[in-house]
Amino acid sequence: MAFSCWGCCLFISNMKKHTQIYMKAFNYVLDDFIPSEISGEKGVDIHHIIGRGKKGEDRIENLMCLTREEHHELGDKKDYMSYLLQIHRKRLEINNVPFNADWFDEKIKFYD
Repeated sequence: MAFSCWGCCLFISNMKKHTQIYMKAFNYVLDDFIPSEISGEKGVDIHHIIGRGKKGEDRIENLMCLTREEHHELGDKKDYMSYLLQIHRKRLEINNVPFNADWFDEKIKFYD
């Protein structure tokens, strides 16, 4: 059992920082089914809602799991930012993941 945990930690330490933040916030491990926050299908991309090129940060408020198709369709498009932020906020609330409500309020207001 200890080996499995060590192996999981080894793989997580090799993940990108934003993926680590997301996995830790939701208490996911590598073998878990991680659903898309939009469709509930198997998520494969941890998406920066506000892209890094637009000063999006590596913080749980700005990270959501999507399918590849959803990522291509909805990612980095200003028209969907408020929608994605609102869906993600609800997911954090439902899962009792701590987050900064003021951050969400500011960003949702900006993108509405």
